[in-house]
Amino acid sequence: MNVAKAILKANEALTTAGITEPAREARSLLVFALARDASFIIAHPEYDLSDKEADNYAGYIERRAAREPFQYIVGRQEFYGMDFIVTPDVLIPRPETETLVEDAIDVIGKTNSPRICEIGTGSGCISISILKNVPDAQGLGVDVSEAALAVARRNSGMHGVADRLTLQKGNIFEGIADKFELIVSNPPYVPAKDIASLQAEVRDFEPHLALDGGESGLNIVERIISGSAPHLKPAGTLLMEIGFDQSARVRDLFDRAVWAEPQFLPDLQGFPRIAKAVIK
Repeated sequence: MNVAKAILKANEALTTAGITEPAREARSLLVFALARDASFIIAHPEYDLSDKEADNYAGYIERRAAREPFQYIVGRQEFYGMDFIVTPDVLIPRPETETLVEDAIDVIGKTNSPRICEIGTGSGCISISILKNVPDAQGLGVDVSEAALAVARRNSGMHGVADRLTLQKGNIFEGIADKFELIVSNPPYVPAKDIASLQAEVRDFEPHLALDGGESGLNIVERIISGSAPHLKPAGTLLMEIGFDQSARVRDLFDRAVWAEPQFLPDLQGFPRIAKAVIK
């Protein structure tokens, strides 16, 4: 089977499966299966796939048709201009989270040797992106999942920040005694009852541990807010991603005797996505 016929057949399979952009994903998965760049696919529609290449490609298309995320199949996702390793042990980095990174860099960019702490580090994409853009910063990334931490270690090594990012297993602030200029988090914030209605790619493949925010969706969010104050230096900042409709409830979780009035930063669609609060 040549390139043109392989893409046509894959496109049909992905269309039947309800994939939103079947032609694009069919081409991208063939690029991955052949270990070639996209220009080769375009320039050589007559190229005959070897048996191994055809089998690999068929397997990738079958997995995607079953709604396994493209990123888990190829093992990579771009975030904040960098490539990150992703596995089913970690959430797939998303564009809206780049807003958190951008503001974090702005918050600590002019501070000498700032220290940051990330609660629920997952793939490490947030901490690593911050450290890459603030060369004198030091980071601590905490996660309850050892498998997630293993992915973060690979990413920190790949991006050259392993010497500035300490990774440790723990539940929120468990075992942390230090104080930081900045605490960041993209915590679980989906209400437990809503998990079943999520897109199949998310519901069936991404780790529920990183999604499920309990009955209200704010169980972990509330614990991070209440636990952050003792770990922030004076005028330190908490930045945390939240659900698009949670800002009013999250605002009420901040004790005004401890925190200045929280702000809520919009994501790319204009939703209040990032909670930002400064310790008094």
